[in-house]
Amino acid sequence: MRGRHRATDLRSNGFVALAAGMILPLVAIGAVYSGYHAMSTSGCAGTVRLSIAASPEIAPVIKDVAARWVKTGPRVNDECVAVDVVSVASSEVAAAIAGESGATVPGLGQAEGKTQVPQVWIPDSSIWIQRMRAAREDLVTLASPSLARSPIVLAVPEPTAKQLGWVENKVTWKQVLEQIVGNSQIIPGIVDPNRDSVGVSTLVAMASVRDQFGPEGDSLTVGAVKSLMSGKNEQQSGLIGRFPRDADPKTLSTAVTLAPLSEQALHAYNAAGPAVPLIAVYPDPAPIALDFPYAAMPRLAPDREAAADAFRQQLTGSSFRNLLAQHQLRANDGTVGTGMTLSPSAPPGGQVTPVPDAQMISKALQMWTEITQPSRMLAVVDVSAAMKTPVPTAGGLTKGQVAVQAAQGGLDLFPDSWAVGLWCFSTAMPGGHDYQELVPIGPLTTQRDQLRGALGGLKPNPKGGSGLYDTILAAYQTVQQGWDSGRGNSVVVVTGGRNNDPSGLSLDGLVTALHKAEHQDQPVQIIVIGVGSEVNQAEMQRVVDATGGAVFIAPDPSKIGDIFMKALALDDGR
Repeated sequence: MRGRHRATDLRSNGFVALAAGMILPLVAIGAVYSGYHAMSTSGCAGTVRLSIAASPEIAPVIKDVAARWVKTGPRVNDECVAVDVVSVASSEVAAAIAGESGATVPGLGQAEGKTQVPQVWIPDSSIWIQRMRAAREDLVTLASPSLARSPIVLAVPEPTAKQLGWVENKVTWKQVLEQIVGNSQIIPGIVDPNRDSVGVSTLVAMASVRDQFGPEGDSLTVGAVKSLMSGKNEQQSGLIGRFPRDADPKTLSTAVTLAPLSEQALHAYNAAGPAVPLIAVYPDPAPIALDFPYAAMPRLAPDREAAADAFRQQLTGSSFRNLLAQHQLRANDGTVGTGMTLSPSAPPGGQVTPVPDAQMISKALQMWTEITQPSRMLAVVDVSAAMKTPVPTAGGLTKGQVAVQAAQGGLDLFPDSWAVGLWCFSTAMPGGHDYQELVPIGPLTTQRDQLRGALGGLKPNPKGGSGLYDTILAAYQTVQQGWDSGRGNSVVVVTGGRNNDPSGLSLDGLVTALHKAEHQDQPVQIIVIGVGSEVNQAEMQRVVDATGGAVFIAPDPSKIGDIFMKALALDDGR
């Protein structure tokens, strides 16, 4: 609570009474404190203090402009203006702003205790503005003009880039994802997208082109996200420290060989003269660039609001553009100032990818969470007579064979952190139930091969009907009984037809039973994957609406692989 009260004081009128030389520290986790204080009080009736928290990439520029401006003796209503500029990670300020107001930004976490809320915030990206306003509209102002640009690039060690032919050639996202998923020599890395704008921008770009890749799109995207997760770092410094220190094959085989960075961060890395420089690969289409919005906080006192607006007007023009260039930043329109040289593969200045709306950002972050979080899943596969039906578009394979191939492909994408079990179902199963446990829910580290073998052994029961409803309820209750708070808990049902067990539950009976069994503090999602047009979408939607989840129907069973990947990402397309 102490930090919150101090943050409130910082923006209050009473702060003027504090000692003129006092500088409140803003310290970010993993970032080195860096502050600037400037003021001129000659002949002033008082002092208007303006505190600015700027992202480390642009903070030196803001400090320089502030120093020059204060020397000119700016005033607001006959009061002199004093400016405090601190360099602080955008995620830390965002957490402090949210914490002061009691709001929650999904995935962000709590602020480090010493971080204070400024009067002006210059984060690295307008993505933060969208995320904050999605949490609560009054946390930050929407009108936050961009001050600069730094495109997002894929940083690749020079030997690897040459081997891939990426040094000066145009590279598509499909090429990138294929290398991440299929090339064992590519070791990707990323900073946690929940706390890093570069990571978010990368996910948004990947999600925006996924549907253009055809049947491969979802498997490529899911596989790439899982690979990136394996190389996740909490801080950019940790990621940069994993790039190769020399070019021998052994080092390259264990170092990070592909990671999204800002153009400015890559230039700064190479400026230090590393033994293995990084090549900036500009994927097409371009991710959202860092744009450094100037966000005056809501509800400022009138004098501080006037000071903030007056200072913002200093952050324009050719001299500001050239000052940005000295720090390898582009101007807000994407052009470059004097002294900054672009790589041959860099897009020309003036090309700006607009910042997406909050919904698209949220969807990309949700994709990251749902694909990468440890999960506990029970897979339930239909082996009724309906799964014997041949699929003409799949070379004559049956529905069951197509479903098994898709499930085995999905299994290969599950990380070892998952726990997975397997049931099959039809009427007339051994034991008198409509279902049979083949592999209990357990860690993939010990039973991946067992699951693969059990899937390969599934065969349709030629006389079996579909005891779908009884099976869904039993599977739901089984997952619920072992509910794990540290994981996503789900039932994935692969079915080729409708329930046809006259002695079992009706649809109404199943929905009622699920409502009674549900515990809101222990959610279990039901995901239904329908194989063929015989599966009734409306009936299955009623089932998943009772518990949360999604329904995916593949009218053409040969496309189930694509549908299966969407289900794993829990992307129901709505």
